[in-house]
Amino acid sequence: MNSQNGFLLSYIKYGENDAVLHCFTEEDGFQSYFLKRIYTKKNKKKALLMPLSQLSFSLLPIRGNGIQTISRFELIKSNDIYTDIKSSTVVFFISDFLNQNLRHENKNHNIFFCLNEFIDELQHRNYQSHFIFLIKILKIQGVAPLLNAGKFLDPETGTFSTEPVHQLFGEDISAIWKMILSTADPYRIKIPSAYRKDLLDSLLVYYHYHITDFQTPPSLEVIHQIFD
Repeated sequence: MNSQNGFLLSYIKYGENDAVLHCFTEEDGFQSYFLKRIYTKKNKKKALLMPLSQLSFSLLPIRGNGIQTISRFELIKSNDIYTDIKSSTVVFFISDFLNQNLRHENKNHNIFFCLNEFIDELQHRNYQSHFIFLIKILKIQGVAPLLNAGKFLDPETGTFSTEPVHQLFGEDISAIWKMILSTADPYRIKIPSAYRKDLLDSLLVYYHYHITDFQTPPSLEVIHQIFD
């Protein structure tokens, strides 16, 4: 019997009692699993199906061309990020983001470690951690901006220029990008609240330029409303 550790990104109810789970696993990257009888009245484990919950799965051998079936699963580490509205909003946004954009990602320990680090930051109510996380993912994917003496980030070329080239990448937002990219522990950076909406929008613009088939998370509007 195969076992996996993974972060739950999303799930879809299938029939009356079953579900299909989409996860990012430590050993195989993005995977989908079939989970039987999770919605029966006696099954209390449906409470564990929270976005970015880290789970340990035992999997039945695959048959034919179908997806693997979970025989049992356990929560690896509990936390209280879902009890705080700002933390839970960030969690839903990042799980939505990853579910949209990691579907073709194979095994990647750096992304898995980065997710662990991000969850730890949210545990400590770091409400700006999603900005840092998204830039760290760009670094892992090898498409982060290249640092130089320029003051304005050009999102299309991924370089800093001497003149502004995009309305969202003014000197202040570009400076925040440069600070996050160049700091050893960027999670300690304090991002002024006045810049957070534009910073998030600038991140999505950059992703559109550099990540193939990038999709904007449907929960973008919600996170803007919570932090507005």
